[in-house]
Amino acid sequence: MFVVAIAGVLAMIAVPAYQGYVERSRMAGVVAQIRWIEDLVAAFELENRVLPGDLSAVGADRMRDTWGNPYQYLRISGPNPPKKGELRKDKNLVPINSDFDLYSMGPDGDSKMPLTAKASRDDIIRAADGAFVGVAEDY
Repeated sequence: MFVVAIAGVLAMIAVPAYQGYVERSRMAGVVAQIRWIEDLVAAFELENRVLPGDLSAVGADRMRDTWGNPYQYLRISGPNPPKKGELRKDKNLVPINSDFDLYSMGPDGDSKMPLTAKASRDDIIRAADGAFVGVAEDY
């Protein structure tokens, strides 16, 4: 019985640690994919002198994050810029990018425009025009 109790305690410690590891590896995969899509967008812009209107122009429209959700993209600079209300904003309500937004809606598959919204805190975002890619809560 003592051995079973020890095994139970070890399982209580190991399972959450393993789940945390799995979640961190999923997020790292999404960060890598966002960087890859960012490179595709940059190559498109170099070739065409304009940002793509959507991810299908760079062949990334069918890509899914590690939780099975499509990546979200919004061209900010260029023809027909979006309205201020359509831009993702930080805690100071300042747009997080000036060229384009690219992000994953994170594990919950939900997102709102301001990063301070509860639904957006777990999003994996590209911010500061590509200087930051990571969890929205950390930006």
